[in-house]
Amino acid sequence: MKHLIDPTDLSVEEIDGILNLALDIISNKERYSEACKGKKLATLFFEPSTRTRLSFEAAMMELGGNVLGFSSADSSSATKGESVGDTIRVVGCYADIIAMRHPKEGAPMLGSMVSPVPIINAGDGGHNHPTQTLTDLLTIKREKGDLNNFTIGLCGDLKFGRTVHSLIKALSRYEGIKFILISPKELKVPDYIITEVFEKNNIDYEEVTTMEEVMSKLDIIYMTRVQKERFFNEADYVRLKDTYILDKSKLKNAKETLSIMHPLPRVNEISTELDDDPRAAYFRQALNGKYVRMALILTLLGVNV
Repeated sequence: MKHLIDPTDLSVEEIDGILNLALDIISNKERYSEACKGKKLATLFFEPSTRTRLSFEAAMMELGGNVLGFSSADSSSATKGESVGDTIRVVGCYADIIAMRHPKEGAPMLGSMVSPVPIINAGDGGHNHPTQTLTDLLTIKREKGDLNNFTIGLCGDLKFGRTVHSLIKALSRYEGIKFILISPKELKVPDYIITEVFEKNNIDYEEVTTMEEVMSKLDIIYMTRVQKERFFNEADYVRLKDTYILDKSKLKNAKETLSIMHPLPRVNEISTELDDDPRAAYFRQALNGKYVRMALILTLLGVNV
């Protein structure tokens, strides 16, 4: 039995297999419409979510399976003091696979140690978000045709942004990728990413404070919101929340082939005036999330079609 807790739980070959399966699902939706008939997915979301939870549910339903679970810790026995381990053991009696989001880093890992069924980490605190990473990789593959040899700018909250941390770890295993890290000093990428990923693997990276100075170099810009829920001090959040706003003026030196990505939800860091720009990939990215989660569910359940 295999779980997905961290993006590095999957080898490059396994990631490529999931992405290729997702592409086949996109091309042959009817073929997969009953692949999980009789199977149940439990969505255990101890933290609010829209896209991730609904895309998991849509994925299982489009595979012909069923869904159960909760969308808030307030509606679970966690309010009575039940441990994560006990919740997982119980839900594993009712479901074939579990997608779990939790505000505490490491909670899905803890759950996987006792789970009788595969666990998918749907986000744990500011740590990891591996299915968003798979979504991002599928989007890059569809937008660029390859997962090698491009320059990506990661912009905004690089300190608390679990999507950024997961994506960096995953892309670091591909060839010829340059990372440009765009953030205020207060929201720089954590030191462990610099030392354990970039420097350890001799990966080309650059840290800057404005997107304008590097926009012409970018093949992809990955925008993130400044996350109010990760701040202990509201004054710091208010001071930093509008640091980076991508609009038409910021794109004047950008490549025509640029892809604009965002894990969503967006607050105001991408102007709505860009929504109809063909370079805006973020809603296509959200749709890709459903297909890659379909592929992941099939893979972890060992279902062959």
